[in-house]
Amino acid sequence: MAIWQFIVLFFVAVAVFMTVATLILQLRAPNALTRVNLLGPLVCVAFPALILAKLTADWATDGFNTADTIRATIAILGVWIVGSVGSFIMGRSIHGVTAVDPRAAG
Repeated sequence: MAIWQFIVLFFVAVAVFMTVATLILQLRAPNALTRVNLLGPLVCVAFPALILAKLTADWATDGFNTADTIRATIAILGVWIVGSVGSFIMGRSIHGVTAVDPRAAG
């Protein structure tokens, strides 16, 4: 295997780890607000890692392409922005209607 294949493997392994960790934590989360907060590793780490893996494979096979690099950068920045704004909006809407059991609160 070439060095670029190990780099791609690393990025994919990070993405798989974050996806599985998010899945397990989602199943164990006690409430909806925690589930929204747990989307961060999936959206902000796993998805960009897959984009970087694809970009690395493209660079290794086709050579450096400025357009692909710009597209990947825009995609990563876009998913970070949309993920953070979406998480904020979902968190605010869930926090406003969350019922708390007074016996469990303190």
